[in-house]
Amino acid sequence: MGGARSQVNKPHKTRFASKSSRHVHRTASLSAKGKIGKSEGGHRAAVKGARAARIQKSKSIRDQKRAALLKEKRFSVSAPRVVVLFGLSSYANVNSVKKDLLQLLSGDDGQPTSNTIASSAYRLRTTVLEAPYGDLVACMEMAKVADLMAFVVSANSLYDNGSDGLIDPTGAQCLSILRTIGLSSTCVLIRDLPQDLKSKSEAKKVGISSLSSEMPEDCKYYAADTKEELHKFMWLFKEQHLTCPHWRSQRPYIISNEVCIEPDNSGTCTLVLSGYLRAHNLSPNQLVHVTGAGDFQLSKVDILKDPFPLNERRGHNLMESEENMNQICQTLTPDPSAQEPLLVENTPDPLAGEQTWPTEAEMAEADASNKERKVKRRKLPRGTSDYQAAWIVDGTDSEEGDSDIESEEGNGMVLDDELENYNDPEKDEDAISHFTGKFNEEETGADTEMEDDEVMTREQIEAEIKKIKDTNAEDEEFPDEVDTPLDVPAKKRFAKYRGLKSFRTSPWDPKETLPPEYARIFAFDNFSRTQKHVFKTMHELDEGSTTTCAIVGSFVRIHVKNVPIDVASRVCHASKAIPVVTSGLLQHESKMSVLHFSVKKNDLYDAPIKSKEAFIFNVGFRQFMARPLFSSDNINSDKHKLERFLHPGRFSVASVYAPICFPALPLVVLKKRDNEMPAVAATGSLKNVDPDRIILKRIILTGYPQRVSKLKATVKFMFHNPDDVRWFKPVDVWTKHGRHGRIKEPVGTHGYMKCVFNSGIQQHDTVCMSLYKRVFPRWPERLYDTAL
Repeated sequence: MGGARSQVNKPHKTRFASKSSRHVHRTASLSAKGKIGKSEGGHRAAVKGARAARIQKSKSIRDQKRAALLKEKRFSVSAPRVVVLFGLSSYANVNSVKKDLLQLLSGDDGQPTSNTIASSAYRLRTTVLEAPYGDLVACMEMAKVADLMAFVVSANSLYDNGSDGLIDPTGAQCLSILRTIGLSSTCVLIRDLPQDLKSKSEAKKVGISSLSSEMPEDCKYYAADTKEELHKFMWLFKEQHLTCPHWRSQRPYIISNEVCIEPDNSGTCTLVLSGYLRAHNLSPNQLVHVTGAGDFQLSKVDILKDPFPLNERRGHNLMESEENMNQICQTLTPDPSAQEPLLVENTPDPLAGEQTWPTEAEMAEADASNKERKVKRRKLPRGTSDYQAAWIVDGTDSEEGDSDIESEEGNGMVLDDELENYNDPEKDEDAISHFTGKFNEEETGADTEMEDDEVMTREQIEAEIKKIKDTNAEDEEFPDEVDTPLDVPAKKRFAKYRGLKSFRTSPWDPKETLPPEYARIFAFDNFSRTQKHVFKTMHELDEGSTTTCAIVGSFVRIHVKNVPIDVASRVCHASKAIPVVTSGLLQHESKMSVLHFSVKKNDLYDAPIKSKEAFIFNVGFRQFMARPLFSSDNINSDKHKLERFLHPGRFSVASVYAPICFPALPLVVLKKRDNEMPAVAATGSLKNVDPDRIILKRIILTGYPQRVSKLKATVKFMFHNPDDVRWFKPVDVWTKHGRHGRIKEPVGTHGYMKCVFNSGIQQHDTVCMSLYKRVFPRWPERLYDTAL
């Protein structure tokens, strides 16, 4: 009875539960009825085909990359991998790590004779270099060529109470500079760990946790006390896929193994450098840059037998290695018709600016404009005859109509924008019609006060100006305020300045009033297109034949000609401490132009950085002297405001005269100090090359209201004679409290003036006038400083 009475629930309909199953069922039923000819869903088949196509495409790309990598490993001759050891604190003994690695690679306990070793046990060629602790310039130069940056730390610094930890301030500064240049593949070698396994594991964990915030995410950490630990590091290093900064892979470069001098009879010499060619092929027609020396041409390129072959036999010794370095396999000489000229500056034509006789069309146009000017009617008093009108000089009265004539006839400062709308009498009458009559009634009282002030002596005027300046202290928001001189007319002192209706939208011709230095530089019609063409030419050179260029990975000896003897001797002396890097230049990179860098002041540099001060610029592999001009970076405008100092905590644009470089390149700005190592003043990167970038210097002339009445005020101490007031009348004025207005007319003989504003002005406000002029960088006295 109970079983018969039990409840039986309706089963779930799971046959067509999903949308796709219902769609398949519907299409199948319709096809069975003859309404659809296809047996399968068309949409589902299309999705299947697209997914299969994506899978096939990704598989083919993966196979191509794998084949290219295998081809590079099997058939190409790669240069030895460069491992640079950096000590992050004074506790780290980098020299002992270098000796242990070289002994491990050489396979014997003797003293290695070279920094480059071809290890048959690891099937790897490695160059081990040691960066001198505390020398930021040397560390920076070594980091530029490092394939693996191995940072060495000591675990003893974790237990020493007087230490700053695993990274001391010098190491932290060095690490920040290396980040600016661009880090290659990195690893950390931890020394002086405890012998006990548990304590050793704990100390390593503590070290990794304290270093992980300063290192890249893919950084590897190794214990490096014993030979077995170094052996594990080398095996992992052999299989590691190394990465390098993008800028370094754009140019060929050589790390010199040997540097020597071949004297010439002309007072110069040939600098001979030998080493492995890296990154790209090198043509003898290219220009090269020797770090710290400058740009030069090549006389020839010798391709030598590899002194460190990987398949080294047992009887191979140092004498045979030296014989291989002198055994020339091939010599490449430049083609005079195709060699890149060493052209640094443009030779200006002194007759290029000579005026020629005008053509008939230009003369006809001038006559037509003169006729139009004569037809223009002037406002004259009622009843004036033509004979009397000929004797009337424009702009001699203080009436509002005459002031408009002054602006039209060009007797005042000219604005870049059209002023007709602003000086339109009808619009002015509408704007100030409600107080014009009242203003004229108050002129008598204001003029009476002017007469009392005009009796003041020069010392009294200066004292009162100083008193007002003290009460209205300068603020960082208004850093461009200047005083109008008492003994020089303002229109003469500020003759190079002009007013702008709008800093963002007012036009400014970039070809107007250029300095003489612009005749010595080069410019591009389309810089981006030129850059693409230059890099395309470099890739074509890599695919060229071995008879015209040296192949990447080969051991070469380059002969750099026409090097000054003193410069070459300094390079040879510097090569004993750190390897000298010689990099190939791309097309146009020896020519001077105007380069713009995005820079930020170094937090550890306390001295102020002033515009046009001499600095050492490290841009990629290149190093040169420059006098930067700092400016803001306005995205929405083609004009940029000059900054007199590089302020900390924000980015600015530094513009310099320098050899052309193609971005992206890192920048490190060094300041040379007497009897000290150069200090890192700023860091950044190359922005672009553009001589037409407009940098404007702004000055603010200030005045102070003496008598205020609603929208109008009598302003003093902005100018000191009425001629200056008339000259600067077309320029708008503004106040620090946000009011905008214009000059109406001068009052008296000491430069007082009446101004009208768009809103009520207060007695304690300050009236300002902004003037602008275009500024340019300063040409460096010398381009290269070899004293470093």
